Amino acid sequence: MSSDPWGRVDETGTVYVRTADGEREVGSWQAGSPDEALAYFQRKYDGLVVEIGLLERRVRTTDLSSKDATAAIDHLRSTVTGAHAVGDLAALEARLDKLVGQVEERREKRKAERAKAGDEARTAKEQLVTEAEQLAESEQWRVAGERLRSLVDTWKGLPRLDRKSDDELWHRFSHARSVFSKRRKAHFASLDAQRDDARRVKEKLAVEAESLASSTEWAATAARYRELMADWKAAGRAQRESEDELWNRFRGAQDVFFAARSEVFAERDAEQGANLAVKEGLAAEAEKLLPISDLKSARAAFRSLNERWEAVGHVPRDARPQVEGRMHAVERALQDAEESEWRRTNPEARARAEGLTGALRAAVDKLSAQIETARSAGNTARADKLTRELEGRQALLDQALKGLEEFGG
Repeated sequence: MSSDPWGRVDETGTVYVRTADGEREVGSWQAGSPDEALAYFQRKYDGLVVEIGLLERRVRTTDLSSKDATAAIDHLRSTVTGAHAVGDLAALEARLDKLVGQVEERREKRKAERAKAGDEARTAKEQLVTEAEQLAESEQWRVAGERLRSLVDTWKGLPRLDRKSDDELWHRFSHARSVFSKRRKAHFASLDAQRDDARRVKEKLAVEAESLASSTEWAATAARYRELMADWKAAGRAQRESEDELWNRFRGAQDVFFAARSEVFAERDAEQGANLAVKEGLAAEAEKLLPISDLKSARAAFRSLNERWEAVGHVPRDARPQVEGRMHAVERALQDAEESEWRRTNPEARARAEGLTGALRAAVDKLSAQIETARSAGNTARADKLTRELEGRQALLDQALKGLEEFGG
């Protein structure tokens, strides 16, 4: 007879395992010694230990489902309960009981995780629906469209909820996309209509612009082109291909007109520049008549100069006041000389003579200061020009002072 803490072999070769409920026969052994019999049935026990260890590892380290884990535990438990093995079967039962607790704990954990994931998915989908409904009213067509497509991809990556909730949220989400698509389609249809209207308006503008390209009514036509440009801008944009083609026609017609006008104006400017040089020469000759010593000859000379002056054409507008002012100044000096006799006895005339003298003296002082400033700045041309003007003003001042002396001043 042979035994150990968990089993024994009797004299007949029958093998027993000891449990909390007493001994249980697990087999018989006739082929060898009792120790060999115990060793054989202990190896069967070790096999159960290995199987339970493997299941523990699977539960701990893999994603074995709770259902499969429970089935495996039940299978091993039935195996342990009727096992033909010698060892601490109660310890194996305890390990299986513990494993049941671990599986249940994991089941509850996974249930909580699924619930949390479901809540997170619900929240995420509700947020997607809210954003989609906001985008449905947007007029940022490209940006909003791209964002809605991105939201669809995000939706597909989220877990499904219960059918009712998922269907309700998807219906709202899909409806928002449909609303946006319909609004965008209507917008671009309206935009196409507007662009077609703009094309028709711009075609008319281009035709009129082309009809004006050869006009020589420079001021009126330039004004009309400005009106046409304002109408062009107010018409809005046509389709790109039409817009470019019509703009080239419209702008090309304007370029033809303004190029022709520029050429004419350039010729006119050259002619007026030559006229200015002639009139400046005549003004210089007139200023040489001052101060007036022989009124009769001065009057005749000025009349001749004035006839030549009238025969000369226009001068540039910005130069006209200055050159005409010089001639008018000589003319005024002649008039003053003619009136000097009767002015001599006229107090009002004396006052006017004094006023003219003061104004001419101020003009002479101002020109002198301007000449000094121009020379200091190195602007010799301006200084020379101002000097010529000063000579004329000084002659007028001398004449005015002479006239003033006639009043006994």
